[in-house]
Amino acid sequence: MSKKPLVLLIGATGQLGKLMVPHLQNQEAITLRVTSRKKSQLAELSQQYEQAVFLDLNDPQTFAEALQGVNRIFLLTSYSVSMVVQSKTLIDAAKKAGVEHIVHLGVFSPDWACTAPHFAWHQMIEAYIQHHGFKWTFLHPNCFLQNLTSFGLIKNGKFRWYAPTTPCGWIALEDVAEAAAKILIEGPSVHQDKDYWFSTEVFTLDEMTQVLTEVTGKPFMPDPQPAAQFLKDQGAETKTLDPYFYSVAESFKQIENGQMTYISTVKDDMFHLVGRQGTSVRQWIEMHKAELAQLAQKQTHSSIAWGAS
Repeated sequence: MSKKPLVLLIGATGQLGKLMVPHLQNQEAITLRVTSRKKSQLAELSQQYEQAVFLDLNDPQTFAEALQGVNRIFLLTSYSVSMVVQSKTLIDAAKKAGVEHIVHLGVFSPDWACTAPHFAWHQMIEAYIQHHGFKWTFLHPNCFLQNLTSFGLIKNGKFRWYAPTTPCGWIALEDVAEAAAKILIEGPSVHQDKDYWFSTEVFTLDEMTQVLTEVTGKPFMPDPQPAAQFLKDQGAETKTLDPYFYSVAESFKQIENGQMTYISTVKDDMFHLVGRQGTSVRQWIEMHKAELAQLAQKQTHSSIAWGAS
């Protein structure tokens, strides 16, 4: 009997990883190994999952042991300029370890000539994966609906958005998790050298606030802001911010001025991957109704300062 492929899930304790784990656990087709950059978590993770190993993306010396025997990797890095060196060094280590297949979480970038920095970083990372000769699968999600609850966009009944006149495509993180897990389970024989796109519905700021109001029963108002306000809302001196935040601000600017028109497109591979349409915005808001209703009345948010305007 052939040995089951060993899948390494980076970020198992994060938002996406937690959603992926139920789809990957106790699968007859694979063996699951999760990682943590906190050694204090390993004992608990080892009890929950088949295998748990220490891996710090900022320390390449931790890669070799974590990658030993691994066949497939889900590559998810930090939302920081550090993602570039983290990815490059991990890809190098994966090549040395004999990893066969890399599934990479990227961005919604159908235009190869995009200039928004973090979009370009992801494109370079994917080109590097291809350069090394891996079997690859690239996931391209548009804006995550989870940003509504985790990114501090909602406060006191206002939905703040920094590209207010341009429609944006949205995707549920739950959908990306289900699709990514299926790809890792089925492996490169089914998904080798394929790009998958996740943009289920396109909504304007006004349309989003209308649906939020209808589903939660709480009043939401649009709070349109210019892209430059995004940096002010981070609550820190701009000189201390990671370059990733500047890139997000630049992305909002390019979305609003028409350089990134592809953000306003529907391109949904969920039916092809899992046999159903992607979760609609209305369905997702219904799933998170209680949390959103609470945020509608909350005066502050821990992850954003909201500038004086």
